[in-house]
Amino acid sequence: MAIDIDDLTYEQLINLNHKIVERLKFMDSMHTHNEMMQFNPGDKVTFEPRNREKQTGTLVKFNKKTVTVLTDDGQSWNVAPHLLSKINKNKNKKINKQKSKTKKSNRGKVVSLHGRQ
Repeated sequence: MAIDIDDLTYEQLINLNHKIVERLKFMDSMHTHNEMMQFNPGDKVTFEPRNREKQTGTLVKFNKKTVTVLTDDGQSWNVAPHLLSKINKNKNKKINKQKSKTKKSNRGKVVSLHGRQ
């Protein structure tokens, strides 16, 4: 699709430029939004800041262009969503299954608090 801009006036070129910039910003925000929707608040995530070691934390908030991650050591980071990786939930599922089995096995038993039965 060829657009002939040679015959446009200065004012028309400025208006066209504004429309192009507005459209590009909209497309960027839609792309960022789609990246953010891969995550949910509460997700455990990792990211690797430049010249630093890998950080692990919990996604706590969606911002306009970034998400806020609270790291395991208590730091708060605003991170672009394309830099995040979800931590695999399958590791936690095994632990949760073991915990739920323990809870179920203790159900219905009478426990003496005073050493008498």
